Amino acid sequence: MDIKQYLDSTYLKTAEQANLSEEKNTEVVRNCIQEAIDNNFKLIMIRPDKVVLAKEMIQKSNSKVTIGTVIDFPEGDGTLESKLEEAAQAVENGVDDLDFVVNYKAFKNGALDEVKKQVIECTKFGLKHNKIVKWIIEVAALDNHQIVQLSALIKNVVIANCSEKDYEKVFVKSSTGFYKTPEGMPNGATVPTIKLMLENSFPLPVKAAGGVRTYEEAVEMVQLGVKRIGTSAAKAIANGEISNSEY
Repeated sequence: MDIKQYLDSTYLKTAEQANLSEEKNTEVVRNCIQEAIDNNFKLIMIRPDKVVLAKEMIQKSNSKVTIGTVIDFPEGDGTLESKLEEAAQAVENGVDDLDFVVNYKAFKNGALDEVKKQVIECTKFGLKHNKIVKWIIEVAALDNHQIVQLSALIKNVVIANCSEKDYEKVFVKSSTGFYKTPEGMPNGATVPTIKLMLENSFPLPVKAAGGVRTYEEAVEMVQLGVKRIGTSAAKAIANGEISNSEY
């Protein structure tokens, strides 16, 4: 199995979160981009303000690595207008994948119309610009019943509003990696949550993000049916090593 073609190599820390200067943090991002190029990973996933840097490096290297970024990250409780504005800037900067954080708080509070409208409009925007769209549902903030409901909501909205040929371009994604769980509970992809997502988002593809740290775990996710894996341990996974990365 060419596991590299499933790996979205990910670095989403701000300088403050990484406890680094802006200059040092940009250097970390630059190294992650170069690592993705050198290892021919599927995608490099970075913050919106680093998309231009990634585009320049990838073009200069004549690489096929694609670029993803996160929108309304990590809380997902921004307005539709702010989500679209941020996505438009990322498109202008040359991004390939738009990973929106769904407003899972509104969902949990029963504001389903608000959630559906954001999913419809942002998905249409991404598809209109020929981008891959992913919806991060933040599984650690949801119980199993809510994971089922939210996965199905996104699926149903896409089926009702998009062409069948576009289904493969709209993912349901597990996690931001930034949600704080109590007592060290998993905040990313686990086998039980991914199974729920796969069962209830089909025919939309699923991305397992967070918590995949070994080659064996990555293969298990692919065998379950995921199409992408988001991880900050892409090189370790590809080399068959074990990572102590938190994402």
